[in-house]
Amino acid sequence: MFSIWLLCYLTLGTIPVFTVSGGGNQLSPENSLIWGPGLRADVVLPARYFYVQALDTDGQRFTFSPGANAFQVKITAPDEQFTRIGVQILDRKDGSFIVRYRMYASYKNLKIEIKVKDKHVAKSPYILKGPVYHENCDCPREDSTAWLEDMSCPQAIPQIQRDLAHFPIVDPDKIAKEIPQRFGQRQSLCHYTIKDNKVYIRTHGEHVGFRIFMDAILLSLTRKVKMPDVEFFVNLGDWPLEKKKSTQNLHPIFSWCGSTESKDIVMPTYDLTDSVLETMGRVSLDMMSVQANTGPPWEDKNTTAIWRGRDSRKERLELVKLSRKYPDIIDAAFTNFFFFKHDESLYGPIVKHISFFDFFKYKYQINIDGTVAAYRLPYLLAGNSVVLKQDSFYYEHFYNELQPWKHYIPFKNDLSDLLEKLQWAKDHDEEARNIAKSGQEFARNNLMGDHVFCYYFKLFQEYGNLQVSEPKIRDGMEKVEQPDDDLFPCTCHRKKAKDEL
Repeated sequence: MFSIWLLCYLTLGTIPVFTVSGGGNQLSPENSLIWGPGLRADVVLPARYFYVQALDTDGQRFTFSPGANAFQVKITAPDEQFTRIGVQILDRKDGSFIVRYRMYASYKNLKIEIKVKDKHVAKSPYILKGPVYHENCDCPREDSTAWLEDMSCPQAIPQIQRDLAHFPIVDPDKIAKEIPQRFGQRQSLCHYTIKDNKVYIRTHGEHVGFRIFMDAILLSLTRKVKMPDVEFFVNLGDWPLEKKKSTQNLHPIFSWCGSTESKDIVMPTYDLTDSVLETMGRVSLDMMSVQANTGPPWEDKNTTAIWRGRDSRKERLELVKLSRKYPDIIDAAFTNFFFFKHDESLYGPIVKHISFFDFFKYKYQINIDGTVAAYRLPYLLAGNSVVLKQDSFYYEHFYNELQPWKHYIPFKNDLSDLLEKLQWAKDHDEEARNIAKSGQEFARNNLMGDHVFCYYFKLFQEYGNLQVSEPKIRDGMEKVEQPDDDLFPCTCHRKKAKDEL
């Protein structure tokens, strides 16, 4: 944790400054654009962020990097002696940058300066009139409608509506009794109640360690906004539980993965959720860091398709065998064996893990199911490579909004046409590049941290509206406490308006 004044400039890459090709025009601080949620005090995120788009003196956008050090960013709290904020400038190498910052204390106001050399960019300096609360500040907005507007959350999310359509009513008293009886002995479940913006839990089953991810997002939400009173069950296992053809009464189960054979209510995966909560913290792979590490330009990427992973599905075995047969087309290898017997004559030796960012040295990314959906897809889409995605009945919360041949290249579940699809991509390089670009834009516009928070809140809001009785703090439930290791506690002015930070 940052206990002293911190202001860091972290830039990725060593690209030299250059001008827009053809026009010869220099980077223009006045014409360049700045926008994004990190310029608004009321948008509280673990890592706040905004965008900078480089324009030249003719008002034309740069389409490649003007240099990793082209922009300088300084964030200070004018009323404070020290500013405990970590700042990173991420070069997306397409003429745009993400500036992200993580606050470790709350401030009356923030001043954000963006400069090119000594000249302010766009409307810099930006003054965030506070209080500006940091992630660990327990200071929820009472008006959830205002919070949704500040976060620019959509009015409706189709996947949520699809999932909840199976449950016209939810009876908390009924599910509190029936779900543990039906699933509690064989599965790992968390029974949650959110009441008066406090989180309570009772676990069922042996393996409940993954509750940490659900606890963390619920606590983070309740620090930011007044949550509806809701009572629900979370499946901590990989596989969805509520079978579509079940002869029993349907029960609402929240899961991180859905399938066409089930009726579970899907949430953003624990992996994506954790990466949002820990951005600029203990994780290095997140939806922002990927955008600054997309590898070489498209035309310079390796034209072999890449895959690494474990042996969690037989189609993965077939992929590796295919790679050994056609090593110039596919580079696929196992990083460890667990589910199947390792036959080195068939699958080759176990290889070392590679950095996720090294995947983007390759033009073609193969996405193939593991035990369920492969949770790496958000990050693959955010890169600058084209994704070839296996047909699957498993899906994450955003899959149904993806379109084959627009955001990714599909191939059959049994891999029978994978070589054909790779050859198509090589024969239609510009089309493949456009698909990669569309997938990247989808990830940028739908899978950032604020989108994840919107999804969770809208899900609980709409689910809560289906309840026909009052959620209760049941016998055996314990309160999930907010973290108490914050070095810089805040004063919530919404609760005590006369107090000062």
